Amino acid sequence: MLPLAVPIPLARGVPGEGYPFPWSIYRWLEGENATLDRIADPRRAAIELAEFLKALRAIDAEEGPPPEWSNGFRGVPLDDERDSPVVATRMRARIAALEGLVDTDAVTAVWESALSAPEWDGPPVWIHGDPAPANMLAHEGRLSAVIDFGTLAVGDPACDLIAAWGFLTAETRDVFRATLSVDDATWARGRGWGLTACLPSPSDLTAPAGEASARRRLDELVADLTG
Repeated sequence: MLPLAVPIPLARGVPGEGYPFPWSIYRWLEGENATLDRIADPRRAAIELAEFLKALRAIDAEEGPPPEWSNGFRGVPLDDERDSPVVATRMRARIAALEGLVDTDAVTAVWESALSAPEWDGPPVWIHGDPAPANMLAHEGRLSAVIDFGTLAVGDPACDLIAAWGFLTAETRDVFRATLSVDDATWARGRGWGLTACLPSPSDLTAPAGEASARRRLDELVADLTG
């Protein structure tokens, strides 16, 4: 039993005239995108999200689909040249594009730390793949649901730590980690996944609307590594 609501399919259809794609209908879930300004108690939300991910990992994953980058799945090793040959190359190019805007040496250190961390040596577990605010719902001030399971797979749970950087505050990150019982290696890999999701583009750092938020997330990633 998952402690937060998830989409429940009610019907599905096949491509037809006028709509050449598979389609489905899900039960309606009340709420809005779970941005922090809609959360009354961020610490409680951090614990509830961690408990959700813990419950998801506890579900039998024996016959679950493996993560494949070709299918848009997360959960493979960050430096897996077979399943994710573009990850390291793409990230280095994205970091290099920020030269002169941020401390690219410090950001590179975050990435290198993730790549050098020991790989997941436990059994594969269910992962959501993208627990970002746009894929969670808040209702009446509380985290209420996790949606959009398009990257659902069985693999390394570190990628679900994206939530620690894309959703949580610095003040609630510790309780999230403690509730999930995340070891140092998994946390380092999760920090790398957080970087893939939160690394800004040059335009993000020059646009007044999003600059402060983009810099804050990046600064927190670097600070977490350096202590």
